[in-house]
Amino acid sequence: QVQLVEAGGGLVQAGGSLRLSCAASGRTFSDYAMGWFRQAPGKERDFVAAISWSGLNTWYADSVKGRFTISRDNAKNAVYLQMNSLKPEDTAVYYCAAAGTRLTYEFDYWGQGTQVTVSS
Repeated sequence: QVQLVEAGGGLVQAGGSLRLSCAASGRTFSDYAMGWFRQAPGKERDFVAAISWSGLNTWYADSVKGRFTISRDNAKNAVYLQMNSLKPEDTAVYYCAAAGTRLTYEFDYWGQGTQVTVSS
């Protein structure tokens, strides 16, 4: 059973930084793509970033490109989201996600989420 546990959320002022982490367990971590999504109050869950199983390929939503960096450490079964130059509109619950099948980006497993609040 795949389990994902996020950490690192919190309250930060605009322009600040946070680093989210996600610890994965339950299967061979390095075989699957990973991603980060976020959901603001009253809005749908949106894609933020994704990373391939090897870590060589990454993708970002336009709204975070140049500010956020996704990375993974397959030896530690962990994926990270470094968030810089944070804006109030980045405020949301951030979710870690794992692909359900090798070589796909269909995210079937989700963490419980971690709150990120950016004050102006």
